[in-house]
Amino acid sequence: MKFFTVLALGSLAASSALSAQEAGTDETRVWQTSAELGAITTSGNTVGTSITGKIDARQELESWSNQYIFSAFFKEDEKTDADGNTITERSAERYLISAKGAYKLATEHDNLFVIGSHTSDKFGAFEKYNTVAVGYGTRLYDAETQHLDVEIGPGYFSGTRATGESESGLIIRGAAAYNWQISESAAFSQTLSVEYGDDNTRTIAETALTAKINGAMQMKAAFLIQNDSDVQPDKENTDTQTSLTLVYSF
Repeated sequence: MKFFTVLALGSLAASSALSAQEAGTDETRVWQTSAELGAITTSGNTVGTSITGKIDARQELESWSNQYIFSAFFKEDEKTDADGNTITERSAERYLISAKGAYKLATEHDNLFVIGSHTSDKFGAFEKYNTVAVGYGTRLYDAETQHLDVEIGPGYFSGTRATGESESGLIIRGAAAYNWQISESAAFSQTLSVEYGDDNTRTIAETALTAKINGAMQMKAAFLIQNDSDVQPDKENTDTQTSLTLVYSF
């Protein structure tokens, strides 16, 4: 599975390089990147630190629309062991990297896409989770301040559970992204992806509200849900994450 994921990411990088030649000096075909970071530190009866961060890079070219994402989240708590010593334990550690390339078709907003992703989650139902998928995407709803994009297609996944057991198989991947520009300074977004397979179905949804602080800085409040249909007896099906981050766009 690692071969397929690397192949997908490599193909996307190649498409970016080739398409960059098409872009020339057109100022509309540029990178749009956002970096967000949030941290929570608690003291007193509960002592701990949580940090979340994300980089989202998008590139609009003449024939391709590309997106690259890296995100990380970890949490550490201070506890007292049986001997009275203060120890630090990590209770969450998750990393995600993904890349998607969408080849633009003749009809506006229609595309053929390929996506590859890798998730490392030390405390999740799957410690390693890799997917690659291809398919068709379009815009179902398009208004002045709102739009809804959807995509669907077949794919393949491989995962390693905390027990060391490995699983792999074919999946059907569907995704939707709704965006609403509420005002010049506020925006709402809702994303949903479902990867349906015989062994497991993974569903990820994020609800977010952003408010502009200045031209490049925003405040973002988000609620993230990840659900796996098939987990070990000692694991929960659903993980949630509520975050408040600063977002810098450039």
